[in-house]
Amino acid sequence: MAASSPKSDRAALLKAFDEARTGVRGLVESGVSTVPDLFVHPDPYASAPLAPPGVSIPVVDLSLPAHLVAAATAAAARDWGFFHLVNHEALVPSGHPARALAAVRPFNELPAPERAAHYGRALAGGVSYSSNVDLFRSPAASWRDTVQVMFGPTPPNAERIPSVCRSEVIEWEAHAAAVARAVMALLSEGLGLGGAALEETSCLEGKLMVCHYYPVCPEPERTMGLVPHTDPGVLTVLEQDGIGGLQVKHTNGDGESFWVDVKPEPGALVINVGDLLQIMSNDKYKSVEHRVVMNSREEARVSIAVFFNPGKRGESVLYGPLRELVSTENPPKYRRFAMSEFLGAFFKRDLASKALLEHFKL
Repeated sequence: MAASSPKSDRAALLKAFDEARTGVRGLVESGVSTVPDLFVHPDPYASAPLAPPGVSIPVVDLSLPAHLVAAATAAAARDWGFFHLVNHEALVPSGHPARALAAVRPFNELPAPERAAHYGRALAGGVSYSSNVDLFRSPAASWRDTVQVMFGPTPPNAERIPSVCRSEVIEWEAHAAAVARAVMALLSEGLGLGGAALEETSCLEGKLMVCHYYPVCPEPERTMGLVPHTDPGVLTVLEQDGIGGLQVKHTNGDGESFWVDVKPEPGALVINVGDLLQIMSNDKYKSVEHRVVMNSREEARVSIAVFFNPGKRGESVLYGPLRELVSTENPPKYRRFAMSEFLGAFFKRDLASKALLEHFKL
């Protein structure tokens, strides 16, 4: 009998892991003392050095005068693609980000049979719970489990959201949308357009929430929580707990690249530009790589990201650089496309692929 190939062995192991329906948390519950081979990343932290001490992403303070806030938001999106948003109480009542995080954690720590009842890769009713959205496409799996809720353009079946975190998740989506609306207005102004320019292209209507749970890891140096990637959409609103691990790749004026820790700041939200906004801004704003490194702390990390995308998905509705930004002096850098083509290109690749922007470049 011919020996099975490493590729078929891996496929069988992936299938068995997925069919256990308990995610990475299930591995931890089983008492693993090493990272299984499926999750081992070859030299995961070798791509670029860490930033020197004291380097951090910019901060946008909403309590400052409006013209300063607009300038700071545009500069952060242009130079970094990421920023902390603080003093946002007019948009998000105090304590609300922490409430959602505190509700997502207990779901992931329910007994395995209770979690397994929710497990599945299809977004049935707009909701799914699984491990690694690209599990069967990526060269190595990452150390995280995820609840996804598609809030738009079609609302989810709320009954499918796990009851232990349902009300908090629904409540947080409304607050995150208010934040995204305000930030999109600032970014539109930074492009020299009216404040409603991005919202008018339906960029607030497509909404996907991902609630990530990164279990305690026995060998954090051998795997990753999230591989280096860019977000595909327009804008991401992220809340994270106090554990840390998010890092952003920044290239300075001398062309040197390094990874910058996005240290958790009490009360701060993290905002980042996605690939589609880089395209729509004709490269004025940039979508940058980021990753989650595993920590050696004896506590799981929880984060919640809400990705905002255009909600108008018809084949005749085309996206590309905003027409007001394009001229003979500033020609378009990307071709126009329907959202179906854009999303299809994203889901055909593994998360770490850098090909999405290149796919649409002229």
